[in-house]
Amino acid sequence: MKKVLCVGQSAYDITLPLDHYPIENKKVRIPYKVECGGGSSSNCAFLLAKWGLETYFAGILGNDHYGNNIIDEYLSVGIDTKYLQISNRFHTTSSYIIANTSIGTRTILTNRDKDIRMFPMEIDENEFDYIIFDGYEKEFALKVIEKNPNAITILDAGSVKEATVELAYKVDYLICSHDFAMEFSKVDIDYNDIETIKRAYDALEKEFKHNVIITLEAMGCFTKINGEYKLVPSIKVKCVDSTGAGDIYHGAFAYGLAMGFDLEKTMRFANITGALSCLKVGSRLSIPELKEVEEAYDANL
Repeated sequence: MKKVLCVGQSAYDITLPLDHYPIENKKVRIPYKVECGGGSSSNCAFLLAKWGLETYFAGILGNDHYGNNIIDEYLSVGIDTKYLQISNRFHTTSSYIIANTSIGTRTILTNRDKDIRMFPMEIDENEFDYIIFDGYEKEFALKVIEKNPNAITILDAGSVKEATVELAYKVDYLICSHDFAMEFSKVDIDYNDIETIKRAYDALEKEFKHNVIITLEAMGCFTKINGEYKLVPSIKVKCVDSTGAGDIYHGAFAYGLAMGFDLEKTMRFANITGALSCLKVGSRLSIPELKEVEEAYDANL
């Protein structure tokens, strides 16, 4: 079985669903709240383990209530916590999310200790076949790449930060958000003008010289396949909460590679997975079952 390591942030999400964005300086009663683990690479790990791959997570949690809940979630799907660190010095990162279910948007408020990071630890050589990064834990990430030179590496580049850019030069697959693509390329992407997407892609490909994929939210994702520009569309859904959809896309992308899918099928499979996750509230709780994704993929060929 292929072994996958996900490196990065693990957080605890508390989502407050509303059918409108709250008015400032007013009291608002919410019908319910949703609590579960979150964080980019953490969500990837949860999906991959849930779908049956041998999955490890590397990151740091506080020795607290939120951290304990996240560990229980990891163990419930069989995530190996060999590289998970528990600290009495830091608090577990937490996010408070206002989900506007009428239009599927969300506003995220994150509390993360300023200096929280993994402390040095030993890493086994040639242990993993696939490794996913989210831009956090740069020093550990670089060490993992050094120790696993034959692994296929994937970066979730959500925003332009020093650590994310440094890792972008070292991975096999740079999967970046349209925000990252626009900021780094200095091209104003217009979804109605495919030429702007091509120009942003060209700038990224020229700089990083690896497989580049730009995610375009509900529009799908964009890359080159056999030298030809390729926009791989997503499916249309009535989105109620998009929290974690990008993380879930990345997890499904890694699954597709591990299953030997070609690049276009991998991207389409990941698009569908991310879209289906928008049908439910709560990042990790919205991860669809593998069978559900397979059925949706077959139905949309």
